[in-house]
Amino acid sequence: MKISRSEVEITVLSEGRTGILGLGAEDARISVRPILKAEPPDTAEVAEEVLEKILSGISASIQVESVTQMDSSAVLLDIRGDDLGILIGRRGSTLAALQYLVGLVVSHRMGGKTAVTVDVEGYRRRREESLRSMAQRIAERVRTSGQSITMEPMPAAERRIIHLALQDSADVTTQSIGEGETRKVVITPKRR
Repeated sequence: MKISRSEVEITVLSEGRTGILGLGAEDARISVRPILKAEPPDTAEVAEEVLEKILSGISASIQVESVTQMDSSAVLLDIRGDDLGILIGRRGSTLAALQYLVGLVVSHRMGGKTAVTVDVEGYRRRREESLRSMAQRIAERVRTSGQSITMEPMPAAERRIIHLALQDSADVTTQSIGEGETRKVVITPKRR
């Protein structure tokens, strides 16, 4: 069969007999069947199921759509429905916690790290555009005034968007300061 012992199921049908002085001996009989491996579950389906289960306690009408990203290991879940601001929370804090929880459960079920992004009606994309725009406006103020500006505290993912938006700027530089929840981005004019 050209497969290892761990890939087959062996059932003893008859143990056989040794007989007396070789007379009446009987060979053992066994049945060997390959173990059929189940297809691994689809990450997007698992993620969608986990999110729907978490959201089942909310009385609003909610629809979850999953989209597998290009590299097929990352999954984007978009929640649609009416009055879903409660799922976003203040500056996306509830959404970030929901994404963390779904990612944790999905990674556990899939048996390895799985990238899951949870969004509510395109909130993340809109927030990213807003942060890039804000970064450009503040950078312009820094250029004209020559003074550093410290932004409000924000999560790591949002600070990263600010840093990336201004990384190629010839006039300003960015850095993060502070600890934990109070980390902020400082936009500083470049010294020449």
